[in-house]
Amino acid sequence: MKKEAYKIYIIGAGISGLIAAHVLESHGFQPHIIEATDRAGGRVKTDIVHGYQLDHGFQVLLTAYPAAQKYLDYNTLELQEFSPGATIFRNGKSKTIGDPLRKFSLLFPTLFSGIGSFSDKQKILKLNKSLKKKSITEIFEQPETSTLTHLQQLGFSNEMITQFFKPFFSGIFLESKLDTSNRMFEFVYKMFGEGFAALPKAGIEAIPKQLVANLKQTTLHYNTKVSKVEDGKITLANDDVLESHFTIVATEASKLISNLKSQSIDWKSCDTLYFEVSKRVISKPLIGLIPAENSLINNIFYHNSLATSSTGNKELLSVTVVIDHNLAESFLIKKVKEELLQHCGIDSCTFLKHYEIPKALPNLQQLQYTMSPSETRLTTQLFLASDVQLNGSLNAAMLAGEAAALGVIEASGNMIKS
Repeated sequence: MKKEAYKIYIIGAGISGLIAAHVLESHGFQPHIIEATDRAGGRVKTDIVHGYQLDHGFQVLLTAYPAAQKYLDYNTLELQEFSPGATIFRNGKSKTIGDPLRKFSLLFPTLFSGIGSFSDKQKILKLNKSLKKKSITEIFEQPETSTLTHLQQLGFSNEMITQFFKPFFSGIFLESKLDTSNRMFEFVYKMFGEGFAALPKAGIEAIPKQLVANLKQTTLHYNTKVSKVEDGKITLANDDVLESHFTIVATEASKLISNLKSQSIDWKSCDTLYFEVSKRVISKPLIGLIPAENSLINNIFYHNSLATSSTGNKELLSVTVVIDHNLAESFLIKKVKEELLQHCGIDSCTFLKHYEIPKALPNLQQLQYTMSPSETRLTTQLFLASDVQLNGSLNAAMLAGEAAALGVIEASGNMIKS
């Protein structure tokens, strides 16, 4: 059978699905992507509201991600880099800390911030140095413990942990206790050290848009919902049945595959609220952290401190909430405004939009960095691809899509031989 004659379907046009299609195309196949919504991207999307670019949740691209470097054209994305540091709000005042080796202007603010001891700063330099030498494979093969336990074992003071590490990494891991694996902590920390956090000038959705634009032999079917996936066939929500030689499920598979019904994924949730404000309290492109115990707000960011393709008339402020709460939207907005004034001195906020994201990151144990193509194979004709197979990151989503596509390619070759 010729490669173009194979009926290969990918369920989900998120990052994993788009990378899977790219890899299949590069090997001569012509896959189809079935997407339930009206556009590609999965959790990686951007809306334009009153001229402002609102990403679905506060998201960044770490430029050192190996898979991102392989599959994305950074120049075309016009990446805008964050400064390597953070502004920390406590007791009504703000202090800035950062990596002076990356940005010299952060040297004196960091030295005189009063956050962490001199010993803490030495330990950070030691951690930076050790992770430069440590391979990603070594990071993901080390024994797992929590990030909090790991930081304590490294000897960081309680103040440094509570005032910097906890609010900073809580915003990345979307949980406030630093229960996330030390493997993920060291991987993310290494990526920050080897590159920058950045956003495309047109918002985070520029990433899937670029991936879609690069597909030349893939057919995308939007607004098409799948109800069931089996070997050799896909049942759509309207009861239409598609015959398939191979199917890659690049979304949560437990709802679609009968023998996975009991293996549903636990998810971390978060809320992102956007406000229009008249001025910034952080002038540079730095994330603002609120380490106060029991604070709803975890971090804030002024998106117009970076260049954007579309902008409103004033300043755009995003607020991220990672702790669990049962607040109605109106009360959540009210409490967030109160905390913005209390902790950051920010007033006169005009509410724009609230994104409640129940499935922001998979809550995983025994994190892996990558997997072999054969490990993505569930049955003779079904393959699984998404970050839930590895770890919750854009890099993992890409690697999972790549591995599943290579698994299909391997299986198609065996089919020809047989």
